[in-house]
Amino acid sequence: MPRATVQPKGHRDRLLPVVAAAFAELGYRRATTAELARRCGVRENVLYRVWPSKKDMFLAAIDYVSESSLDIWLKLLAKGGKEPPAQRVLEYEAVHHGESGLYRIVFAGLSETDDPQIREALRRMYGRFHRFIVEQLGGPGAKAGADSNMAAWALVGVGTVSNISRELGLMDDRQRQSLFRGVGQLLLETNRK
Repeated sequence: MPRATVQPKGHRDRLLPVVAAAFAELGYRRATTAELARRCGVRENVLYRVWPSKKDMFLAAIDYVSESSLDIWLKLLAKGGKEPPAQRVLEYEAVHHGESGLYRIVFAGLSETDDPQIREALRRMYGRFHRFIVEQLGGPGAKAGADSNMAAWALVGVGTVSNISRELGLMDDRQRQSLFRGVGQLLLETNRK
């Protein structure tokens, strides 16, 4: 594959999805910088001009997980619809949750939580998901405060269980959709009471 000449500014956005996909497939420890560079079609030194270390590449991949998800959700909500925002996000995720495979980056990161920077990146990612969900739960008829907070964490948990199920082959797509939709709907209804 021919090697591209890349400058750090502006090219991070082009390289990051490829780096993230490689970490999702290989995990943190098995992904070498040589392999990341090969998949990006650049030399290793080009990656090091964008990120100072492999760990910085991985931290960027963790942030990419939340940025990608939030971007999809915001575009979905911008289209509008009859259902409340939380319902629209739930319905989308019931069908599409985990299909990109980026959750595997989170799983790889969870095995590295002895590293304070990786632990903090994961905390930041989960915090962003939680805050977004709480904001969507705050729609018409929703209770404020502890109920929304706990419902949001429970929805994050359902997503995690769904990803574990996918990874281990415990449920097929239809069963995962049913779990996500059913538990999610129950949490939304509880939050509105």
